[in-house]
Amino acid sequence: MAQPRLTPETRTTAFYFSYFMGPGAAVMFLPIWLSEKGISTEQIGIINAVPVFIILALNLVVGRLADKASDWRQVIVIGALIAGVVPIGLFFVNEFWGILLFWTLAALPGGAIGPVLDAATMRMARRNGSDFATIRAWGTVGYMMFNALTGFLVVWFGSAIFVPLFVGLALLRAAVSLQLPAFRAPPEQATVSAATPSKGKLREIILQPWFSLPLLGFAMVFGTHQLIGGFGALIWKEQGISESIIGPLIALGSLSETAVMFVWKRFGSRVSARQLMLICAGVALLRWLLMAFSPPVWALLLLQMLHGFTFALGFLGCVHFIANWTSEDIAAEAQSLFTVLQQMTSVVALIGFGALVGWFGPYAYLGASVAAGLGGLCIWLSLRMKQPKEDAIATG
Repeated sequence: MAQPRLTPETRTTAFYFSYFMGPGAAVMFLPIWLSEKGISTEQIGIINAVPVFIILALNLVVGRLADKASDWRQVIVIGALIAGVVPIGLFFVNEFWGILLFWTLAALPGGAIGPVLDAATMRMARRNGSDFATIRAWGTVGYMMFNALTGFLVVWFGSAIFVPLFVGLALLRAAVSLQLPAFRAPPEQATVSAATPSKGKLREIILQPWFSLPLLGFAMVFGTHQLIGGFGALIWKEQGISESIIGPLIALGSLSETAVMFVWKRFGSRVSARQLMLICAGVALLRWLLMAFSPPVWALLLLQMLHGFTFALGFLGCVHFIANWTSEDIAAEAQSLFTVLQQMTSVVALIGFGALVGWFGPYAYLGASVAAGLGGLCIWLSLRMKQPKEDAIATG
């Protein structure tokens, strides 16, 4: 039988690359586009938060359905196709309620398939002896590319370019999803695991505080990133920084994230999952504290380079931590639970930071610093309850 021209890892990498392009464009220009339409910072927070809030009710259901399907691929492709068509409605709305409706409908299917994609890719990578982090890193490359490119496109063509760009990227993602491989191991092929995973129902695992606390802790750290994602570009513009610099600034954070993921395999097995998550929380506390005092562009460059530590390390630690301690029959559901926790903190963060930015401007970052510290405390408590032995990260 002829071997396929593209490996499953290559096909999955291509989808990750396209998956984050639209969000990369949105984080760069959505708050500015909304502001130009007369929408307040509080309303911008609501537009960002409502999709996340609704996905809270969907993620575990979608994860459970994906686990019960013959392959996780089916749910991923269906979600990508829906997410490709719905954003077309953004061409026909210009006020708060219409934008809220179509932005929410556009974000739901894409957000719901994210944890399924991560769980499916992690299991495939472990089975094949490949590296999940390298595959996932290409998603950040796509995100970073449109962080930078969107800023220049807006300078060249004006804000009217944003909606056609976002819709085009959503349709591209839908098309690329059609070539995804099957992810599940054949019945006769055992899945390689770095540690013996816990068997049993999800609720029996999450009731153990040493397991749930680090996921909650990183979710809190993750939520602090919603300040820079939802309002960072707007804050910088109000400080007199042009869009042509804001785009590369955001892209620099993504570049840092990509670099960490690409070199992950060299050091990932040297530190336990929760230790990495704790490092992530500590660096985040420092990053947001310094951002609160409106540093100059040269300092922002350095702070944006910390993004690989404040996000990528914690994310990879959590994904490996979950995979090490859960069985394949609840893989997508367990990953969806982790995403639900992130979304819960994101809803609080987006709405809360919307108000804080309106009241205090960049000093809202002080609130993010406090939240990162509380997240680190949760991870530290888990380490006190159960020392990292079996849950050390393996890179495959």
